[in-house]
Amino acid sequence: MNLEYKRVMIKLSGEALAGPQGFGIDPPTVSRICESIKKVFDRGIEVAIVVGGGNFWRGRLGEGMDKSTADYMGMLATVINALSLQDSLEHIGVPVRVQTAIEMKEIAEPYIKRKAVRHLEKKRVVIFAAGTGNPFFTTDTTASLRAAEIDADIILLAKNVDAVYDKDPAVHDDAKKYTHLCYLDVIDKGLKVMDSTAITLCMDNDIKILVFGLDNPDNILRAAMGEHIGTIIEGE
Repeated sequence: MNLEYKRVMIKLSGEALAGPQGFGIDPPTVSRICESIKKVFDRGIEVAIVVGGGNFWRGRLGEGMDKSTADYMGMLATVINALSLQDSLEHIGVPVRVQTAIEMKEIAEPYIKRKAVRHLEKKRVVIFAAGTGNPFFTTDTTASLRAAEIDADIILLAKNVDAVYDKDPAVHDDAKKYTHLCYLDVIDKGLKVMDSTAITLCMDNDIKILVFGLDNPDNILRAAMGEHIGTIIEGE
């Protein structure tokens, strides 16, 4: 089978795991997402995952709180989500390793680049948790950083909208949908795709980004197989 991508980075928001309840973890939703990830894995594509923590906590919720403390709380939320994904994937026969940027050796491996790459080569899914381990950086930046470190071919950015628009399509009926953008377009137009640090990392390391909707979990497989659903972001 000719594969468009050998190694992919899947970026999931924490909210994607919450399902219709909008908070916490919804097991049926997690199961559906993991079934789609398994289909990607079964095609022989190496899979790495970064998951957010917004279904439990976002740093901006900590009004009046020390920003670093609020961000560390968000990192811990991503660990909960990573363990949930790990458990669900293992239940359907997918070998998984969770690596955390903050050491917590009783429940996960510490992040070590060479070990992560070795897991991928041995056909294990690797989930990167606890962000970069530093406050003031988003999980989008984590996805870009880890994708660069493990030499991923593309970041598959699963969102709650089906593509990138010039304005919120849920509010504006005349929102324009983009099918293709370059990195500088995202920055110059102020598009809310990823934060500027994440986009710049992708630009500097020539990592493609495919933004697509997770309304149908099988979109993960379609994206990983090279189908240009949603919006592709790359160099000129």
